Amino acid sequence: MYSSRNLEDIVDDEALFAELENEEDNDISALREQRIKEIQDEINRREARFENDHGLYTDIAKEKEFMDITTSEKYVVGHFYHKDFRRCKIMDTHLEKLAKKYYDTRFIKIDVANAPFLVEKLQIRVLPCVMAWVNGYAQTKIVGFDDLGNTDSFQTASLELKLIHAGVIRKKEEKVQNTKKSIFQSNDTDSELEDD
Repeated sequence: MYSSRNLEDIVDDEALFAELENEEDNDISALREQRIKEIQDEINRREARFENDHGLYTDIAKEKEFMDITTSEKYVVGHFYHKDFRRCKIMDTHLEKLAKKYYDTRFIKIDVANAPFLVEKLQIRVLPCVMAWVNGYAQTKIVGFDDLGNTDSFQTASLELKLIHAGVIRKKEEKVQNTKKSIFQSNDTDSELEDD
């Protein structure tokens, strides 16, 4: 039989377990709510970007529109091409892949025949020519394939790396996991406290 002392302990334990379960449920639901909000924000951001032709590789017909985009958007990659040049078509395939990957950057192209003023002002002499702008300021100019291994079969990653270094495309930041640790755990693998 249970004594009154044991019954009090059991009731206290049950209350403690109930309280702990309630706390865990609250913590989990708070994390769930936070994550749902983050996902909704990301969906809204992507929809807004897509409405403004982010994620697409857009052919611009008018020089004025090209200039407006480079000055009004935060991150822009622009390709000056000629429709009959094979290497310009190769560059197009790489830029299309990158446009789908980097929503924060606007990827555009213009036929040099439609942009005589820009061709002269930017001193474009060799095609393909890819330029990158951040807040309307030119960051880099990739002329031909010289900086991409000087071969027609260069990797998209080479172009991607050039644009990352120019600051016009950004890799997603990896979130650091917040893990609970004991005071006895250490990240130091060469601790002097360990016995050899």
